[in-house]
Order: sequence, then C-alpha cells, then structure tokens
Amino acid sequence: MEVKTIEIRDSATFIPALAIKLKPECEEDRYLLARAGYGLTPQDQSNYILLLDLNGGEGRYNCDPHGWAGPATTWYEAHQWLENNWTDISSGDVLDVEHEYGRTPKPKLSERLTNI
Repeated sequence: MEVKTIEIRDSATFIPALAIKLKPECEEDRYLLARAGYGLTPQDQSNYILLLDLNGGEGRYNCDPHGWAGPATTWYEAHQWLENNWTDISSGDVLDVEHEYGRTPKPKLSERLTNI
C-alpha cells in the first residue's frame, strides 16, 4: 500500500486526510483485497484509493469519489483529483481543490505555515 497524509483545502475549508492507494505487496494482501471486493489482480486493486477524514477517530472514508454523501463537493473533487494525479502529490502536501479545478489563480499555503 502507498499511504499519504493530505491537507485538503477549499473555500474556507481545512481537512486533514489520509489517502491509501491499494497496491498489494504480497499474496496475502492481494487475497484479502480480492475478498473485500477490490478486484482479483494487483492491477485492478491499484485503481482504488481510500480517502479518510482524519477527525480524531470519528472520520468518514470512501473508496469511490462518487460515494461521498450529501453536499460533499470538496471530498468528491479531492478524491477524483487524487485518482488522476496520485504521483503528483507527496505526503503532507496541500491539495487545494479550488486551485486544481481553476477557481483560484494561486494555491493555498499549508495552515502549518500560516497559523503560526
């Protein structure tokens, strides 16, 4: 598995998140992911990214960008962007959906840098 922490930002929004790209590293991983419904082969399984809301143990998660219930545009856009651009982001980076989808000219800085 590949795991990254992501700071998701949108208009007046800050979301600490954890993203996991399913990439089985052994036969046991592949088998368990297959039994869980993520496809039979490592290639099929690596198409999935689990996105988790890091919210003190109370967060939501989803493996499908379309699965975010309610008015979850931020979650949908962040999840879809991660599926299409996984290699373009590193653990700890900011994913500014407003900027990535062309609604603002400049990406937001991390709150880690601006809330000192």
